[in-house]
Amino acid sequence: MSRRGALPGAPAPDRRPRRRAVLGGVAGALVIGAGVVVALTGFGRGSDPAPAAAGPTETATMTRQTLVQRTTVKGTLGYGEAVTRGVQGAGGAEGGGGTVTWLPGVGDVVDRGGALLKVDEHPTVLLLGTLPVYRELGIGTEGDDVRQLEENLAALGYTGFTVDTRFTGSTAQAVKTWQKDRGLERTGTVAPADVVVAPGPVRVDALKVRVGDPAAAEILTTTGVDRAISVDLDLADRDRAVEGGTVTVELPGGATAEAVITAVGNPEVVEDESGMPGASDQTVVPVTVALPDGTDADAGSVKVTFVAAERPDVLTVPVAALLALAEGGYGVEVVTGATTRVVAVETGMFADGSVEVTGDVTEGDVVGMPS
Repeated sequence: MSRRGALPGAPAPDRRPRRRAVLGGVAGALVIGAGVVVALTGFGRGSDPAPAAAGPTETATMTRQTLVQRTTVKGTLGYGEAVTRGVQGAGGAEGGGGTVTWLPGVGDVVDRGGALLKVDEHPTVLLLGTLPVYRELGIGTEGDDVRQLEENLAALGYTGFTVDTRFTGSTAQAVKTWQKDRGLERTGTVAPADVVVAPGPVRVDALKVRVGDPAAAEILTTTGVDRAISVDLDLADRDRAVEGGTVTVELPGGATAEAVITAVGNPEVVEDESGMPGASDQTVVPVTVALPDGTDADAGSVKVTFVAAERPDVLTVPVAALLALAEGGYGVEVVTGATTRVVAVETGMFADGSVEVTGDVTEGDVVGMPS
């Protein structure tokens, strides 16, 4: 018995299911997303069988490699945060009175024992340390600020005292010798206006007053002497910045250099200054990056790339080789000679146009690519 509507002698329509369409121009294949191909069920309508599928016109080879996900943010190459310096009275009172009679030049470097400024021809000398001199130091005073003073005197070559937390007569004698060498009155005491403390040598960044102006708590600003890159990293990316870790820096002019993270600060809120409607303040993590010695680069904007994640020695294919299977999940079209087959795979990390895959595939397999 013939089927209703069929011509006598005509072949019966092909009822076998078509599970997918493959790359290379086969009807029913659609490209979506980042080059992923959807394999659809069925090749078309009509009673005639679908034409034989052609092989892919382009292919790629499965390879093993290390995939790395990266985050790139803008940074500023300079000398680090600027710190305001000036003259203090005893107890930390702002301003010490008098007139500014000498200032260094912008860009000058001042090291331990050097004068940072002069008021009434009295120099304020740089000492190295972390504890500000907040009181007058003399015979009988004790504390870590005394130890810091004695450490500096010893580093400058003065002797005859014990480096400890006690200011003794021997300490006073060393201070008098130091004052004599500086052309100062030999008091044997050290007042807050006599010294300024910094962790290391400083570079004069800017002058806030001129010679002849009244002395104040804000006379000049200093930075460190080593060039550094300052980055405000988004709070969500804070785990990517580890002190001692490495980053890649693209310098002004396009050259790149490997650099080291030297400091990761605490989260802080940065006010939005764009003026854009709906803009809001942002919480960031300040990160400091040090360039290798001898790196030739001018101050300015740079790009800093942090490693977000890494997968070593994984099997990969180009992302564009993935097929989104009609039954769900992903596959690749493995090409063997003149034949092809779609193999389901599990995907892992995506990075730089490649994707990690696992399944019934191996290194060296040839896979189809969209034309």
